[in-house]
Amino acid sequence: MASKPGVLSDWPWKSMGNFKYALVVPGAIYSTYSFIRCKDENERNWFMFLVLPFLVFRLIHYQLWISYSRYRTAKGNNRILDKSIDFDQVDRERSWDDQIILNGILFYGAGIVLKDQFNMPFFKADGTLIILLLHWGPAEFLYYWLHRALHHHYLYARYHSHHHSSIVTEPNTSFVHPMAEVLAYYGLLLIPTLLSVYIGKANIVGVFIYVTVIDFLNNMGHCNFEFIPKWFYTIFPPLKYIIYTPSFHSLHHTQFRTNYTLFCPLYDYVYGTVDKSTDSVYENALKREAESPDVVHLSHLTTPDSIYHLPLGFPSLSSKPQVSKWYLLFMWPVTVWSMLLTWVVGHAFISERNAFKKFKLQAWVVPKYNMQYSSKWQRETISKLIGQAIRDADKKGAKVLSLGLLNQHEEFTRNVELYMKRNPQLKIKVVDGSSLAAAIVLNSIPEETTQVLLRGRVSEDVYVKRVSRC
Repeated sequence: MASKPGVLSDWPWKSMGNFKYALVVPGAIYSTYSFIRCKDENERNWFMFLVLPFLVFRLIHYQLWISYSRYRTAKGNNRILDKSIDFDQVDRERSWDDQIILNGILFYGAGIVLKDQFNMPFFKADGTLIILLLHWGPAEFLYYWLHRALHHHYLYARYHSHHHSSIVTEPNTSFVHPMAEVLAYYGLLLIPTLLSVYIGKANIVGVFIYVTVIDFLNNMGHCNFEFIPKWFYTIFPPLKYIIYTPSFHSLHHTQFRTNYTLFCPLYDYVYGTVDKSTDSVYENALKREAESPDVVHLSHLTTPDSIYHLPLGFPSLSSKPQVSKWYLLFMWPVTVWSMLLTWVVGHAFISERNAFKKFKLQAWVVPKYNMQYSSKWQRETISKLIGQAIRDADKKGAKVLSLGLLNQHEEFTRNVELYMKRNPQLKIKVVDGSSLAAAIVLNSIPEETTQVLLRGRVSEDVYVKRVSRC
């Protein structure tokens, strides 16, 4: 929330939760019914009929960016900012999809009110080009000055500070704004579409490509890792003034008063608001190598839908304890596909990174589920995956690898001990939950203590007859 929330800061459907998606249902029903009922092929409104599939495509597009961005920033190569994302930011950015619902309402509303104008042809090459040129011309220019106005202390405190609360950005940061601000942005971004409708050049593919390009560049600018190679600008130097980079916009979130442009840096260069460190930040991010963790926690999947609760999964689920959600039932094709993929993936994958003072921690996931851990014929495969993870963590310079719950199974820990004995060159230490608990207890005992009494059921791993200090 902005520091001094202004008028129309909150979205009107905020209290509806995930039921807010029901707001596009009337438009979807009306357009589908009209499409089916129309007998004349030339009169059928394909634009209205395809709005719902396009909104679903937009949601998938955003989710892919979110997952890939979190994976890349966890690995560390080409990462721009090192700071971690706090829980307040995660909670604040749950509303990233509100603008997609607004997009659906606007498209359906325009299609009903301007029925004839929005019954557009499927594709016009010149119309598509005109829409994109209108964006990089008047829309970008007007956005630049709107953005500078939003940094005036009056508007910044009431609206734009909400977006700038996120210093380290993610793709879902890109459209997290108060409603009034999003309405202003949509007013600008509708200029190319409405002008193309006015001159008779609007087409379905052109409009959908335009929105997709906006989504792609918006997500790219907030992804917190650099991936545009130098040769991209070397081949055609003017591209530097036409397309920005993730590091270009990242500087706007850290410096606030520079790099105002939406996607086209030309206006920052013209009006002298380019950050002086733009080129150096870009080059340093490209040179950055993958992070070497101090500690790796080797976790695993649990239920089939646990894939959505990983940090790489749905942001709204990954920040909460795992609870089954009814709407995940509709995700069964993706769930089945992800389960089949675990049979193919041959190594643990990184899921999350954290920092604690000087220590860098990473969470890796063994791509196996509870039911696979329970299967005897899968245990040899899992043991190999754990062994490979130990070897990979050692190569990366990790000092400690801790085993997640099911990875502590007696058979696996025994195999780990044998693996470590057969590979004495490994410098990494492997610990399980019991070892960590024992270490915490030992370190909490005063140095002058000579005897310790343990009560209750004690396993061999934590049974201590004598306490000694090194």
